[in-house]
Amino acid sequence: MPRLRKLYIAALAALWTPALFALDTQNAEPANSAVPGTLNYFQGSATIDGQFLAKNSVGSAVVDPGQVIATTNGRAEVLLTPGVFLRLGHNSAVRMVSPDLANTIVNVEQGRASVEVDQLFKENDIHVVENNVPVQLLKTGLYEFNANNGQVLVFSGEAAVQKPNGRWETIKAHHELNVAEGATMKPANFDVAEYDQGGLYRWSSLRSDYLAEANQQMASEYGPGYAPGWYWDPWMYDYTFMGPYAFMSPFGWGFYPMGYMGLGWGGYGFGGFGYPYGGGYYGGQGPGPHGPINLPRGGFGGGAIRSGAGFRSGGGFGGFHGGGFGGFHGGGFGGSRGGR
Repeated sequence: MPRLRKLYIAALAALWTPALFALDTQNAEPANSAVPGTLNYFQGSATIDGQFLAKNSVGSAVVDPGQVIATTNGRAEVLLTPGVFLRLGHNSAVRMVSPDLANTIVNVEQGRASVEVDQLFKENDIHVVENNVPVQLLKTGLYEFNANNGQVLVFSGEAAVQKPNGRWETIKAHHELNVAEGATMKPANFDVAEYDQGGLYRWSSLRSDYLAEANQQMASEYGPGYAPGWYWDPWMYDYTFMGPYAFMSPFGWGFYPMGYMGLGWGGYGFGGFGYPYGGGYYGGQGPGPHGPINLPRGGFGGGAIRSGAGFRSGGGFGGFHGGGFGGFHGGGFGGSRGGR
């Protein structure tokens, strides 16, 4: 099945490569098609496996399995799965363990990292490992990890942490859990206002705002029928995400689907564009929390069985392909960024 899914995604990428309109194609630099691990933005000083990133690394550099993306006096943003963005704060390091769409694993080795989950399908297994403890992201939302003190924060959404005895502890919104060695691993409330003025949180909100702005710039350029996925924005010089319906990011920024023409949210006619389920998130039965799959030797955690009622946001794509993943789209146009 994983092989068939990869072939399906590759076919989508070839079939749905978008064409932008009214752009200067002669002077535009091509962008590679997005894949999990693609560098989407950075500022200041950042490296991949010790190699310093240049401005033209955005949209083309990829963090491959086993490689580490790190920052000193800088920040970085990486694509994980369509609609999921990993961000690093200052003096932080994250290792890519598995970029597979159905088994995405990253290990926060140093400093702080946040994950914005705007779109999540039941086929997505997203694990963030901290202090050798796997944390599975179960719902759309915002999550933050601090490897320096073993802190896991759930601003919104829901996560599950695998305890040393193999059982799982659920962390709900506005709760934190300490996964440092010897910690009790009991969720506790935290004051969101205490953290939402932090540097990484504010930068993540700003980046989400820029991505939403890019989404709105691009949405009207693509007619209904393009597959949901990552789309390259030559004006903002990064990939943004367009899903099968309108939604809001954890920070409250609006994202819209293909064919959006600037109509108000409430007045948008989903049915007329082939979205039979009328937009919005809807739940369903999905896999419960379980350990990462196919970890390298000496990896993190075990493989608990899939059980329970997990979270499913977004089901099939309806008029598109009946429930597959969206394609990856390298818009084929470059550009320059000013002050982003």
